[in-house]
Amino acid sequence: MNFYLVCICTLLLLNYLLETSATLLNLRALQPQPPLEFANDYSTTEYARMLDYTRQRTRFALLRDTVLLLLTLAFLLAGGFNQLDLLARSPGLGPIASGLLFTGALGLLAALVQLPFSIYATFGLEARFGFNTTSPQTFVLDLLKTAFLAVLLGGPLLAAILWFFEKSGPLAWLYAWLAVSGFMLIVQFLAPTFILPLFNRFTPLSDQALREVISTYAQRQHFALEGIYTMDGSKRSTRANAFFTGFGRFKRIVFFDTLLNQLSHGEILAVLAHEMGHHKLRHVPLMLVLAIAQTGFMFYLLSFFLDNEGLFAAFAMEHISVYAALIFFGFLYTPIATLLDMAVNALSRRHEYQADRFAVISGAGVFDLISGLKRLTVKNLATLTPHPLAVLLHYSHPPMLSRIQALRRMAAAQQKEC
Repeated sequence: MNFYLVCICTLLLLNYLLETSATLLNLRALQPQPPLEFANDYSTTEYARMLDYTRQRTRFALLRDTVLLLLTLAFLLAGGFNQLDLLARSPGLGPIASGLLFTGALGLLAALVQLPFSIYATFGLEARFGFNTTSPQTFVLDLLKTAFLAVLLGGPLLAAILWFFEKSGPLAWLYAWLAVSGFMLIVQFLAPTFILPLFNRFTPLSDQALREVISTYAQRQHFALEGIYTMDGSKRSTRANAFFTGFGRFKRIVFFDTLLNQLSHGEILAVLAHEMGHHKLRHVPLMLVLAIAQTGFMFYLLSFFLDNEGLFAAFAMEHISVYAALIFFGFLYTPIATLLDMAVNALSRRHEYQADRFAVISGAGVFDLISGLKRLTVKNLATLTPHPLAVLLHYSHPPMLSRIQALRRMAAAQQKEC
């Protein structure tokens, strides 16, 4: 039995067991009654609806993950990667073009497998609980636009990576890392102007009173804004959000139209102050630097597996290639990626507490922030008592109850100082 094949199958199964354990523990952590902090925010019917949504979403995730694991193992053990590689090589276009065909075909196959689950999640589960507002036309257009961007942006980047590993010798991983890092930085600037508008319509905020409140706060914080915009988030969902985009003098704040409809001006300002805290505390560039560092680490490790005959034998491959090594190494990298994701998520959760603290210290009302977070939690049917393992693995934000308790402590400290 091939050593790498045993390792890969074991890693796939262990990852599945870890995810399944976290999911089942999350279900067991659900409480029959809301925590005391939320006791007045839910009716009996609303809380029961949240529990039902969490259970149905969790069961769906378990089914999806089980099916995807079985299909992945079947494709691997049946030699599907080799057959796809032979198909990509058949036109005789050379290693880079063949690599693009192989990766593109694999991506298309993965997308087709995921499509039924995506359709059910959008038009079945989310619609059943009143979240989905996506029309079939929008759903299809989103798929086509995403595929277009993958070809337009991802294709040249992948071609550059393959070229470096084919032609640049021992330092190829470094050149590939620099190329990807540059790409990540460029996308940060392109996204607000060219990419996001492909999917949503952005219009200047029309509420003049709210604009004045936000502008006054931003000026007080010496925070230059290129503009304040509304995004038609209701085109796809009733969920609400807000975010900053851009860097330097091109920073802009974007509110989902759903958020403007759900929160008061004070609550909106508090949410804005939280997002501004991320920028003021340099969380955004720090997370970008960490993402770039992780990419460099991954490419460095990858360089040791490019010509590994044992790894290619595990996938029953007839030919060794750089482009296939990129895919196969991803299976081995899974446990490292999981550990790194856990560390990054822990840092992100810490950043959320820090941004909350900034919002309060900078003048946003602590009780406005609490009430705004509560409204969004209730509206989004968010789980109030997630299991610690689920938080450790997947939560980039602290559980809402923990955030509100921290804000309560800030409010109590403020009252003592007064």
